[in-house]
Order: sequence, then C-alpha cells, then structure tokens
Amino acid sequence: MRKVSVLLLTMVLLSACVSKKKYVALEQDRDQIKGELHKTAIEKDELQSKFAAIEAKVDAYNSKINALKEESDAKLTTSDGSVISTEAKKQMRATISKMDSEAVKGAKTLKDSMNLAVSYNLKKTMAGSELGEDTNGEVDININETVVMITIADNLLFRTASYRMNSKADGILQKIADLLASEPSLDLMVEGHTDSRTINTGAIKDNWDLSVLRATSLVRRMQDKFKVDPARLIASGRSSYQPLVENDSKENRAKNRRTRIVIMPNIDKFFALMADKE
Repeated sequence: MRKVSVLLLTMVLLSACVSKKKYVALEQDRDQIKGELHKTAIEKDELQSKFAAIEAKVDAYNSKINALKEESDAKLTTSDGSVISTEAKKQMRATISKMDSEAVKGAKTLKDSMNLAVSYNLKKTMAGSELGEDTNGEVDININETVVMITIADNLLFRTASYRMNSKADGILQKIADLLASEPSLDLMVEGHTDSRTINTGAIKDNWDLSVLRATSLVRRMQDKFKVDPARLIASGRSSYQPLVENDSKENRAKNRRTRIVIMPNIDKFFALMADKE
C-alpha cells in the first residue's frame, strides 16, 4: 500500500513539472510573438512614413509637370525649334503692324516674322543718331533657333582699311549691352570679316590681322564704353574666307566687309527689350 502511495505521489509531481514546463514555454512563445508584433508595428510605421514621403514626391512631381505643361501651352514653336511665348508673339504682331506692308510681304513663317520684328526694332533704336533710320542693307538681324546674329556693315563701325571705331552704331551696341546686363548667363562673340583685297600696312599685316583687330576693337568698346564684363566677350577674325558673295565688284566687296555679333538670348526677353515704347 505504501508503495502505491509513493507511486501516485511521484506521478502527480511529474505531471506538475510537465505543466510548468509547458507554461514557461508558452510564456516564451507569447513574449516572442509580442516582440514580433512590436517589431512589425515599428516596420509598419516606417513604411507608412516612407509611403507618405513618396506620395509627397509624387505630388511635387505632378505639380511640376502641370506647371511645365501650362508653360508649354503658353508658348509657340517655330519650324526650326525656336520657342516664343504668346506675349512675345503679341509684341511681334504689334511691331509688324507698324511696318510697311511691302516690307512684310516676304514673311512666310513665324521665324520670318520674328526676324522682321527684331530687325525693325533694332534699327529703330538708331533713329536720331548719325545714321537716322537709313540702315537698309547695313544691319542684318537673323534668329536661328536661340541664336541671334547681328551683322553690321563695315562702314557703320570702321573707317576704310582701319580698325579704329566710329560711334555710328553705338545705339545698337547699347541695346546689346542692355540685353547682356539682363541675362548674366549669356556670352557675346564678335566676328570680323574682310573682303579679298590684300592689305599690308605698318599696323596691319594682312586680312587676318584686320579682321581680328576689328573684332577686338568692338569688344573693347563693349567693355570700356558699355561696361560689359570682358569675361563674357569673345573676339575672333575670319579674314576673307567666309564671303557672303563673290568679291567681283565694289558692291559685293562692301557686303563682305562686315562684323557679326552673335548672342544667345531668351527670345521673350529679347522681344521685351526691343519692344516699341511708343
């Protein structure tokens, strides 16, 4: 009987030990699950923060896209890729409406109209100078994509076979200086061109010399008189090797003697600067 009691007691104790082990194991499982839940909650919060940041970026990009679309819708593109705003086009039309109808007959494209309007306003700035308004054939303005090329006849800038400048074209040079002042990112390149007749004096060795000396004279005028930063100026000479026409007559040689000023402005600001103030 005593043996039976001892056996029963042993079985009860063993049963209690097993139950305690299970309890401890369950507690450990519970703690592990709680830890994983906490970790998951933290990860969820981090993911929500990241998602909110991504949503904010998407909203910002959408806003930029919409703004660019609105800006694009407000602009017009020429056949060669030049872009002008609707306001610039209005200014261009207002200028052309004041021009002689015969002068605008040849304008077939938007680019043609832009060239006419810019040319007209540039030449108008010379009114009252030694030139008055008689600049036909002596100043040529052409817009090619975002590049504005202004070609000035030799007699408006220099004495014959000389690189000493006169003041006849100061009106247009002042306008160019104003444009550069309004757009600090722009550079200005000056190209000197001569006819094919040879030249050799004490100060000028040949046409290379003459073309370069004329270009440097003009950039010095832009620097000294019109206060353009010299770091933005480029002087170059092309001698006689890029003629516009054959050098076979006095008239043609006069066309080939020229100085070309190349600038790359924002077209809208160029029109705003050149707009008729009347």
